[in-house]
Amino acid sequence: MSTQVTLRSLGVRVYLPSLLYGVGQGAIAPIVALSARDLGASVGSASLVVAAAGVGQLVGDLPAGALAGRIGERRAMLAASALVVGALGACMLASTEWLLAVGIFCTGLAGAVWGLARQAYLAEVVPFHLRARAMSTLGGVQRIGMFIGPFLGALAVGVWGTDGAYGLHATTAVLAGLLLLALPEPAHAGRAAPAGGPVRTIDVARSHASVLRTLGMGALLVGAVRASRQVVIPLWADSIGLDAASTSVIFGIAGSVDMLLFYPAGRVMDRKGRAFVAVPSMVILGLAHLLLPMTNHAVTLAGVAVLMGFGNGIGSGIIMTLGADVSPPVGRTAFLGAWRLCADAGNSAGPLVIGAVSATVALGPAVLLMGGVGLVGAVLMGRWIPRHPPGPAPQPVPHSP
Repeated sequence: MSTQVTLRSLGVRVYLPSLLYGVGQGAIAPIVALSARDLGASVGSASLVVAAAGVGQLVGDLPAGALAGRIGERRAMLAASALVVGALGACMLASTEWLLAVGIFCTGLAGAVWGLARQAYLAEVVPFHLRARAMSTLGGVQRIGMFIGPFLGALAVGVWGTDGAYGLHATTAVLAGLLLLALPEPAHAGRAAPAGGPVRTIDVARSHASVLRTLGMGALLVGAVRASRQVVIPLWADSIGLDAASTSVIFGIAGSVDMLLFYPAGRVMDRKGRAFVAVPSMVILGLAHLLLPMTNHAVTLAGVAVLMGFGNGIGSGIIMTLGADVSPPVGRTAFLGAWRLCADAGNSAGPLVIGAVSATVALGPAVLLMGGVGLVGAVLMGRWIPRHPPGPAPQPVPHSP
């Protein structure tokens, strides 16, 4: 079946539901902190509420792999859609910031399931020579959804208040779920369970510990630097006296550059190899962080922000592609749960490092530190990324009773 798969054939089945789900995620992204403040939360507490989504995704990575492996990708996504609708309902009904945080945490759990299930499906059905384009396109449509979502969310908020954004996300999640139900569930080789029964996540992680310890560490650093750019740009803009409107414009320009590069990134990875994209991406992100403290007005900051967007954009889909490349055919979803945990740990760690170093030293050294992390990430990725297509299928992981 995989030899018959094309990117166009995946459009409605894979990319459209992901786009709808991404629109919903983008719609609530700028609203969560405002909702928390409306409920009386301090600025610090509101930040914790926003962070609850990332914590939920981090906590949900391993269970998401186990769930998708046990019941299948489509059923797992339908369960996640139901969870996110309930969580969003709780957000709309929340009377305290902590109840709101619980709802946001559950949206992170659901997001972990969605992301893993889509990645696992593409890893199994897409032939190797199209894999990077398929993965980068998946990342691209998610970014497009996150880009469109705030604008549609703003319209909904203008009519129904902050609840409108949560309602929009619930609606897009329901539509994505209906699409999944309307389409026949595709059969593929990875659907069959091994003879000994379902594979345990811990067994898969142990069997592939060397990959997770080496290439997984590179993925963690990639995640940290990528997440850091979303924090350092607005913080540095504030430190040089730019207003919120100017900062938003700069952020939007950088985001548009990032968003437009997903397909070229995938094409280069398929033709030239993964390292050909991953290493330059990390070098550019690292250098852009090192240049950021030298900016002192809107034009220079915009130039560095665009450089960051370019560096991030050319690496679109690299983590998902590498995860698919090194994942075993037996226990794939369990492995991808552990793999995504590495990257998501980086996503969480990047902003925390920025905050901790800024609080104890200053923002400038924090930005320079993350620039160094980016260059170290480039070295690790260059060393550990396989230079050839995957070889013979690994032996099945033994089932432990």
